[in-house]
Amino acid sequence: MQTMQRSAYLVLEDGTVFPGRAVGAAGVAAGEACFTTASTGYEEAATDPSYVAQVLCFAYPLVGNYGVDPGRAESGRVQAEAVVMRTARPAWAQWLQEQGVVAIDDVDTRALVRRIRADGVLRCAVGEAPIDELHARALAQPPIDGRPLDRSVGTEEPYFVGAGPRLALLDLGCKRSIPRRLAETGLEVAVVPGDWDADAILELEPRAVLIGNGPGDPAVLDGPIASVRELLGRVPLFGICLGHQLLGLALDFPTFKLPFGHRGANHPVRDARTGRVLVTVQNHGFAVEADEYVSHVSLNDGTVEGLAGEDFATVQFHPEAAPGPLDGLPFFDQVAEACRSARIFAPS
Repeated sequence: MQTMQRSAYLVLEDGTVFPGRAVGAAGVAAGEACFTTASTGYEEAATDPSYVAQVLCFAYPLVGNYGVDPGRAESGRVQAEAVVMRTARPAWAQWLQEQGVVAIDDVDTRALVRRIRADGVLRCAVGEAPIDELHARALAQPPIDGRPLDRSVGTEEPYFVGAGPRLALLDLGCKRSIPRRLAETGLEVAVVPGDWDADAILELEPRAVLIGNGPGDPAVLDGPIASVRELLGRVPLFGICLGHQLLGLALDFPTFKLPFGHRGANHPVRDARTGRVLVTVQNHGFAVEADEYVSHVSLNDGTVEGLAGEDFATVQFHPEAAPGPLDGLPFFDQVAEACRSARIFAPS
């Protein structure tokens, strides 16, 4: 028996319409349209908390071609507001439907990606609804920049992973693979809620603190910025993605929104200290504008990809390599070595 086609649309805030076929849950979703160029890691991407408030378009034309493994999930749910594809394999589409995620395929994703690259990110709405209704939903969606997000994605209670010298990880929407990779280096990782202040973190007596990734505009996160500023000079500090941006803000470097962000698994980054070029996984829409402490630079657009000082080091890319490549993994060895050689820090 042939399944009936379900017509659906993606409508941008400027009224541009991309027709498609509904393959996920029924309904309508809205957010900021963005794209990833990765050809693998679709489970990791859709469940990455950094995609909150965003509609995720896969530039690669075939998604779901190696099935669905829930063990690859980076959080407890699909975090993207909706998923847009050229062609979705049946098992993947079925999984998205079971997860309650609005998803469409048969979309001209090449044209959509070119549009975002040319004009920058745009708000959109996706689903099985009249075009006028979707356009109104897109216009009603508030921009990501300048507003706190209305979905909490970090842990609400501290938990521990691994054994060894203790590292505190501030969870603002951290991917599951980050504490797992850190634990593999021989650390005990204390994952703590993102609203913990510096003294609460130091009560755990960590050897170092890592600020994890997460969604949204870093400049509106006043509490975490204040916590990072208070931790500077008191404990070795590390940051990944959003954590890199927050440490930059704590150092009084401004952040700015990128035209269409960096999202994919093939972004070249130069280590300014060694000259080595890393192929990296990235997922971010904001960047730090810094004129000192720069340790890594994007070879695509020259933006800052890392900061390093006497007692801190950050990277804008994702060293946990989920799904890969693995060039950034040595960052975790750097964190582990700092923990093994540091004294125990406590509130002053």
